[in-house]
Amino acid sequence: MTRWDKAVRPKLGSLGMPTIRRGIRRRFWRAIASGADTTAASAAAGVSQGAGQRWFVKAGGVPPMSLKEPSARYLTFVEREEIAVLFAQQVGVREIARRLGRDPATISRELRRNAATRCGKWEYRAIAAQWHAERRAARPKPSKLAGDERLREYVQDRLSGPGRWSPEQIARRLQLEFPDDESMRVSHETIYRSLYVQGRGALRRELSTCLRTGRAIRKPKRRQNVRGKRPIPPQIMISARPAEVEDRAVPGHWEGDLIVGSNHSAIGTLVERKTRFVMLVPLPRLGHLVEGDRGWTGRAAETVAAAIAETMTTLPGELRRTLTWDQGSEMYAHAQLKLDADLDVYFCDPHSPWQRGTNENTNGLLRQYFPKGSNLTTHTHEHLADIAAALNGRPRKTLDWRTPAEALNQELISLAS
Repeated sequence: MTRWDKAVRPKLGSLGMPTIRRGIRRRFWRAIASGADTTAASAAAGVSQGAGQRWFVKAGGVPPMSLKEPSARYLTFVEREEIAVLFAQQVGVREIARRLGRDPATISRELRRNAATRCGKWEYRAIAAQWHAERRAARPKPSKLAGDERLREYVQDRLSGPGRWSPEQIARRLQLEFPDDESMRVSHETIYRSLYVQGRGALRRELSTCLRTGRAIRKPKRRQNVRGKRPIPPQIMISARPAEVEDRAVPGHWEGDLIVGSNHSAIGTLVERKTRFVMLVPLPRLGHLVEGDRGWTGRAAETVAAAIAETMTTLPGELRRTLTWDQGSEMYAHAQLKLDADLDVYFCDPHSPWQRGTNENTNGLLRQYFPKGSNLTTHTHEHLADIAAALNGRPRKTLDWRTPAEALNQELISLAS
């Protein structure tokens, strides 16, 4: 077999220490995809916690490889171990192929291409063979965003613009704005990978701060703790809400909540269920009250009810039908709100904020502009209006990639006609 040395494969220089097999990394990323943290994923893959943490950070939390098993047409590491044992026993190529159920040509090529030669003689070792095979299989190519300046500029402008579009919104909007230009296409996952994975070189890594989470690393989802709140009388619970609210066929049904900041500050959020149109309710502190008095923070029930009524009455009556709120003492003056805004108020069941999921999603989007722990009293009415306009100008998947402003405008035109 020494005749294969110079005739088939050129001499290789030092390639360093063999990397950890892809199968081990694949087990690690499968555990991450299932929701495990890096400690548990490292244990599942059989590597140290430090190694798993380095893999996670370097890849930005995004699996850098396919999690599917390789095709059966490729030799596995177990098969290469069997080949190494049989070859050391001087078993012939055809006999090795018969025992493994492979074609003799497959075994012959494997021995020629992936044998170890640096020791001065021809030896076949499974670890070195697997290393050579994975090194040869890697075919890195430039990202689509790295090779298309026009597309890259479009994505960067939308990510960092006032609307701070999400990668999925950008990907879907490209199809609407450039229906006949196939070059202006990119998946949202490609955008995420360009932001998170080090070395891609397509998008500026600092643009990851423009994402809703603001993270530079993708993290697995974790279950949130739900805190209990005082119940609301059952006659105004969500079970009594009209059936038309559920199918979102009729506009005018709203969901609301408070975004809470530091120093007892808060902002009210209202979102219309059909159009996803957002309105922000400023809750300024009452000047005639001193710290410690009831309602001095602007979150008292009377203050919240009055602020919501003032905001909602700017809309026509056909767009003020119902309001669904979470269990909270800030809405104990709901009876007064109903009279002032001509609006029926309903409350979610205890420990069930998911019953107003549209508002929960909106609050998550708004956290881009109102980080947790920040003082919300610093935002003026004009600034809140600008933020609401930016959010209403973002295309939404649930609206077939129209914006909430476009959807609400269509409803207003329908009401006028």
